[in-house]
Amino acid sequence: MKLAISGKGGVGKTTLAALLAQVYADQGRDVLAADGDPSPCLAGALGFPDDLRAKLSPIAEMDALIEERTGAKPGASGGFFTINPRVDDIPERFSVLNRGVRLLEMGAVDLGGSGCICPESAMLKTLFTHLLFRDDEVLILDMYAGVEHLGRATVDFVDAMIIVVEPTRRSLGTAVQIKKLAEDIGVKRFWLVGNKVMNDDEAAFLRNESPRIPVLGLLPSDTAVQEADRLGIAVYDHVPALRQAAEKMAAELVTVIEGV
Repeated sequence: MKLAISGKGGVGKTTLAALLAQVYADQGRDVLAADGDPSPCLAGALGFPDDLRAKLSPIAEMDALIEERTGAKPGASGGFFTINPRVDDIPERFSVLNRGVRLLEMGAVDLGGSGCICPESAMLKTLFTHLLFRDDEVLILDMYAGVEHLGRATVDFVDAMIIVVEPTRRSLGTAVQIKKLAEDIGVKRFWLVGNKVMNDDEAAFLRNESPRIPVLGLLPSDTAVQEADRLGIAVYDHVPALRQAAEKMAAELVTVIEGV
């Protein structure tokens, strides 16, 4: 399965990515999680120990590697550089493995407009394409709010985009915008996940007002999520209610996508 998880900053997409990644890893599946946020925090949500987190660095910030592979310094524009650099060795070289989840930090590039292209954006786009073609049993892409790293040539390999929202009309409006952007490049399957749901009224609001996006599941509001972050431990271990909700969503994804 190739799952892209998107949503406006702060809604909890990284929490969901961490939960699903650990659920599948605990089932014995081969899981690769890619953190595409400009301020990577998936390692923290997964509870990776400090020694492993210290080994991680966003690919987008590896200037020497980008120059080596593209032939141009990051930030360069108007010159010549390789738009399809070699990336096949990057997932193993620059990822870390903990409790069955292999984590790679992608980072993000300020594209400066849809027409902008630079060595670092070429590197990331090629790497995203490579990840979608890999044989990992489960790939979870913790996306930034946009969909700029996905292209028409690779979107067919994304089984679904999961949009995380809070129980507010503003958050649902953002989901509509993300869905439109993704549809424009060919994404066909979407699910909505409500996060920070405090009561039955908020749950009913999301199910009734969802903008023609099926609701995959809901994550209850729980202050233990913030506590887990302060303690540096995985939400999956510290908040049973969220783990149980994620297990149900993971099972539904397997049923629909894999047909089992």
